[in-house]
Amino acid sequence: MSKARQQLLDASLTVGLLLIIFFVNLLLQKYFDISALVPMIFVLGVFLISLKTQGYFWGIFASMASVLLMNYAFTAPYFRLNLLSAQSLASAVIMLAVAALTSMLTTKIKQQEKMKAESEKERMRANLLRAISHDLRTPLTSIYGSCSTILENYDSLTKEQQLKLLGETRQDAEWLTRMVENLLSVTRIDAKKVEIEKIPTVLEELIDSVLLKFQKQYPKTKVNVDIPDDFVMIPMDSMLIEQVLLNILQNSVIHAKGMTAIQLRVSCKNGLATFEISDDGCGIAHELLPYLFHGNVTRENEASDANRRNMGIGLSACAAIIKAHNSEIQAYNLKPHGACFRFSLKTD
Repeated sequence: MSKARQQLLDASLTVGLLLIIFFVNLLLQKYFDISALVPMIFVLGVFLISLKTQGYFWGIFASMASVLLMNYAFTAPYFRLNLLSAQSLASAVIMLAVAALTSMLTTKIKQQEKMKAESEKERMRANLLRAISHDLRTPLTSIYGSCSTILENYDSLTKEQQLKLLGETRQDAEWLTRMVENLLSVTRIDAKKVEIEKIPTVLEELIDSVLLKFQKQYPKTKVNVDIPDDFVMIPMDSMLIEQVLLNILQNSVIHAKGMTAIQLRVSCKNGLATFEISDDGCGIAHELLPYLFHGNVTRENEASDANRRNMGIGLSACAAIIKAHNSEIQAYNLKPHGACFRFSLKTD
């Protein structure tokens, strides 16, 4: 939120709350003749304003305004200012103290929360860098090894062997390309360098585009699709949501041992389109579920397997993209086996 907008919100809150307190006190004095509550209600107002606004200014402003309003409308002689009275001076001191203490405490709490958020961000960045280092090492080593083998043994290798090595090199290069795309999505969204531009997208066209790209990469893997028969339009950044769906589908193929079927289901209810991608594989290890979208998820028995790479980068990108669409992505295991990823987008 911009500083000017925050100041405008704080000013509106301060003025609005002071007006409400002023008229409440007028009503109490007129109908119930409870003048003793007036100072306490103003003190409560100063406390709330100091608690909800940024910095010290608005709390101090509210305390001074409260003293003036109380002196003018609720202290004899009514509707005349008498700032030199002992009651006015005492009220000013008390309200200034309340405003200063409350603002000091809330500012300290906000600073602590900010420091905690920065610390968490640094921790996640370090985890992400470790995951990137791990993920880059295996495909680059594989590419280097395949190219070296072809160059050094070109004459002795059969055509089939050369094609196999070149095919593996292409797969590694494609995987590196996808990882770079995921990293770019995470970094540009986290850095807030781009705004998510939501354009109404036809659900059926989105799913068709995802399946077309997925089938090119995994022609032998069938995806069962279940989407509404009705015409559905969803505001989204279609390229980023495609990336989310492709990442999850690819993870199902790569990581779901024993998987025989993948299902992509979309349901619409109460203004939300809920996407569910599930498989009947081995599921997600319970110890990984809390950290699945943190960018550093690696199974110990997959550390040396070039075909079963770190899933954390892709899922971290998915979480960042869905968060930028003002939603959250969830993952859970199915019974008796399998896993499901779910997120929702507003349809209006």
